[in-house]
Amino acid sequence: MLGILSAGIAPGLALLSYFYLKDEYEPEPISFVLRTFLYGALLVFPIMFIQHVLETENLLQSHLFDAFLNTGLLEEFFKWFILFYAIYQHVEFDEPFDGIVYAVSVSLGFATVENIFYLVANGIEHAMTRALLPVSSHALFGVIMGFYLGKAKFTDGNKAKWIFLSLLLPFILHGFYDFILISQEHWLVIIFPFMIFLWWFGLRKVKKAKILSAKHLKKQYPVQKTLHS
Repeated sequence: MLGILSAGIAPGLALLSYFYLKDEYEPEPISFVLRTFLYGALLVFPIMFIQHVLETENLLQSHLFDAFLNTGLLEEFFKWFILFYAIYQHVEFDEPFDGIVYAVSVSLGFATVENIFYLVANGIEHAMTRALLPVSSHALFGVIMGFYLGKAKFTDGNKAKWIFLSLLLPFILHGFYDFILISQEHWLVIIFPFMIFLWWFGLRKVKKAKILSAKHLKKQYPVQKTLHS
């Protein structure tokens, strides 16, 4: 059991550490990052309950609805809801890159508990596949969600557009991810190119968020010019 717990927790903590360390300007308090991780972990239980009801009542009749509504929309909406109402206005969310840190934290909290449950039910031999696919994909959906929330908070003008995209894009990408897994006979041929694209897209958002944070902090704390006699 200890081996399963270790294998279930390790990928999430490794990815969280990776994205946390990408924050080069004003790193977030570890205690608050871990709190958001816990928020994500607790989301597993209401989401699993709703998914169980939908499956029991046979309300989802196709792979398309199952992938995009039962999984993609449901999971990404709950994560987005926590971020928007518990984190977005928090004083610690004080630069664009913070959106990525907190969204990844919530996403990986959810993915870690989900991963532990899966390994308990199906065996530790699935640990590597789970780390490379579901846990990594949740982290990258979080990167995309957090990028647009950070852009919304610290960009003047039409914030509603960025807030909308912070939910829409992770939902669509998550839906495609699950649709590939549950509907394609040769899913391995498709999922790895999709994951390569997801990593490319996510790391591109990380790079852009760093640039936005640098500009924001430069505006907040301009270099004071000194006069020399």
